[in-house]
Amino acid sequence: MDGIKLTFEQLRNECCEECADFLSTADLGSLEGIIGQDRAVDAIDFGLNIKKKGYNIFVSGISGTGRNSYISLITNRKAKTEKPADDWVYVFNFKKPEHPLALNLANGQGKIFQKAIENSIVLIKKEIENIFISQEYERAKNMLYKQLNDLSEELLEELNELAKQYGFIYTNTDRGLVSIPLKHDGNPMTEEDFKTMTKEIYAEIQQKSSELNLASLDIFKKIRDAEESYREKLKKVDSEYASKVVKIYIDKIKSKFATNKKIEDYLAALKQDIIEKVDLFKNDDTKKQANPFFALQGRNNEAFFERYRVNLFVDNSDKSHAPVIFETNPTYTNLLGNIEFENEMGFLKTSFDKVSAGSLHAANGGYLVLQVKDLIENFYAYKGMMRALMNEEIKVETIQATMGYPMTTGMKPEPIPLKVKVIIVGDPYTYSLLYAYDEQFSKLFKLRADFDVEMQRTPDNVQKMAKFIASHANNMGLKHFDKDAVCRVVEYSSRIAENKDKLTSQFNRLVDVLYEADSWASSHGSDLVRKEHVSKAIEQKINRNNMYEEKILELFKDKTYLLDVEGEKVGEINGLAVVSTGEYSFGKPSKITVSTYSGRSGLINIEREARTSGKIHDKGVMIIHGYMGYKYAQEKPLALSASIVFEQLYSGIDGDSASSTELYAILSSLSEVPIKQGIAVTGSVNQRGMIQPIGGVNEKIEGYFKVCQIKGLTGEQGVIIPHQNINNLMLSDDVIEAVKNEVFHIYAVKTVDQGIEILTGRPAGYKDEKGCYEKDTIHYLVDQKLTAYLETPDKKKDKGKNSKSFNIDEDQPDIGSDEDEEKIQV
Repeated sequence: MDGIKLTFEQLRNECCEECADFLSTADLGSLEGIIGQDRAVDAIDFGLNIKKKGYNIFVSGISGTGRNSYISLITNRKAKTEKPADDWVYVFNFKKPEHPLALNLANGQGKIFQKAIENSIVLIKKEIENIFISQEYERAKNMLYKQLNDLSEELLEELNELAKQYGFIYTNTDRGLVSIPLKHDGNPMTEEDFKTMTKEIYAEIQQKSSELNLASLDIFKKIRDAEESYREKLKKVDSEYASKVVKIYIDKIKSKFATNKKIEDYLAALKQDIIEKVDLFKNDDTKKQANPFFALQGRNNEAFFERYRVNLFVDNSDKSHAPVIFETNPTYTNLLGNIEFENEMGFLKTSFDKVSAGSLHAANGGYLVLQVKDLIENFYAYKGMMRALMNEEIKVETIQATMGYPMTTGMKPEPIPLKVKVIIVGDPYTYSLLYAYDEQFSKLFKLRADFDVEMQRTPDNVQKMAKFIASHANNMGLKHFDKDAVCRVVEYSSRIAENKDKLTSQFNRLVDVLYEADSWASSHGSDLVRKEHVSKAIEQKINRNNMYEEKILELFKDKTYLLDVEGEKVGEINGLAVVSTGEYSFGKPSKITVSTYSGRSGLINIEREARTSGKIHDKGVMIIHGYMGYKYAQEKPLALSASIVFEQLYSGIDGDSASSTELYAILSSLSEVPIKQGIAVTGSVNQRGMIQPIGGVNEKIEGYFKVCQIKGLTGEQGVIIPHQNINNLMLSDDVIEAVKNEVFHIYAVKTVDQGIEILTGRPAGYKDEKGCYEKDTIHYLVDQKLTAYLETPDKKKDKGKNSKSFNIDEDQPDIGSDEDEEKIQV
């Protein structure tokens, strides 16, 4: 059974007819939208249109697929169709000062409202000061004072009539009314009289004073009542005069801004507070000059007037549509706002105008875009945002309060209703973690938009790719690309996608080539970017990153690495692996050797014993054991000991794409039929002998070809690959040229039997009606060798039984591998 020997036309999908509609990208318009992301676009469009709770969007994909660019484009486009968000202000709560009130006003009105309030307070203060020095006010005040004075004189006369009965008289002093004893002649006693007074007389005066105090209680109560009445009447007069002024200004504000009851209630409370605190609006310059302590009181008055400020919390005056906020540093305060403090005489104090907004407030009524990596690095910001989305309101509090630390202030601003569409841009792995470990995540992010890393290479998508190039030429000042240059970019895109029929969606990798090709075109004095400039850009990009590959090739050249690329050997084969150095990956061939011998140890993976084998590679070796049992041990036990190793491999290795290669070496060792050393192999195998596809097929083929070039091409060399990987071939020009000239060959196989026939030149063999393999075929010789091992006279337990192996009759412990060791991917 022969495998498929591929022709050079099958090794790359060249872009020819797909770019026939234009001569250069100058003939094309710019790209609108995004290419090849229909699934993600549909999900995002649906998510932006549905306004229900929980329908926030997680945009999933890898970097460079256009996620952020498209989100920026579509959210801004959508926002322009929606009305602008309200402004929000925080104002003083006259009933509960520690709970500032949140007021919403129409877009752009917050700043006007703030100025209207603050300007009105200044004018009210000035007019009240003027009122209280006006003649009209002085007349009203003097009238009240005269009433009090007349009543006070009557009460004082009545009081003195009573006092004379007890030998006293009352007089006004700085301390108020004071009773003074009378002498026998009716005149008040002097200080000298008190000094010469006998104890008996002093005791008598004291007794009469106590009696007078009791007798005068009613009169003193009338005096206090009169004074209180005066103060109340004066306050009423002050309030009436102040009310006229305040009403004019507050009613004017109310007519402009009272669009809801909360604003009406605030303005009513503001008006009442000014009237009640009207004394603080009076000009106290005279008092300040007379007493320096009033200067301190003045500063306190200034602090008092802060209550009439307006904290413009969210200002949307510069927006004509719904807001779109891209928060690149979502710390707790940046996202959820903050309450600031200031030090005053060693104490921390705050007020409602020290409350600042976060990006969640700024995006309220619109869209907020976050990067998941940035968000989860700020745990409390993430939890605060999720709490706000769940409760549909934003509560501003310090991060210390969120963490449960005691606070020096009880400031708790009123929460603001939240209506926002949050879009998180991240990767599939983080999405899975959040979905699994955060119960709220699935309730709040019900929509997932997956950005693919590839798209179909259809004529329509190729045309869009050309427009993508045209867009960059137009927007970034690049030279336009001719048709052949576009085709070369398309082919490079398919190479990145590792599929002839697909294009990569990692546009960042293409953009780098566009910029660099433009630079090469400029250095060559070309008016257009041509195919050779794109090829040069790709070549130089590789050259900047392939130093390690060149060092490896030098080791093959000077035979430090042992590898035969001609001749035949038993139990030896060339396997292929991929080495990644970051942006650049390349293929590296390795010699794989197998030793088989009588025993029951099974397959001993030396890489596993040395702890350099990854779990997937271990699995591949166990699958080989399963194949051996399936193929040769249906009617007899599998008596086999075999050791497998990647020669001269000192770092780790993982992956199962060498499992077919290792199986071929085992079959060669058991059958004692040599393998052609010029043919390298890659491919995974299952327990039924079917070859399975692998990754990195282009790198593996090109890597082996370079080694063959160094050692000399014989015309017999080549690579066996899984037939499923034919569609992944986008090989370099030198490999294609070698295949075209028949000095290098690529075979695609479906089964182990096809592969072993190519490698040995001998039929694999089928079973006849009696269940026996055809004589002198590979399977016949293997079966004979296994039968011979089974019939070996030595029935003692194999000394190697304690070795950790892949014997299917034993449960082997998983000894693991060093996770810190860099592994080569096979």
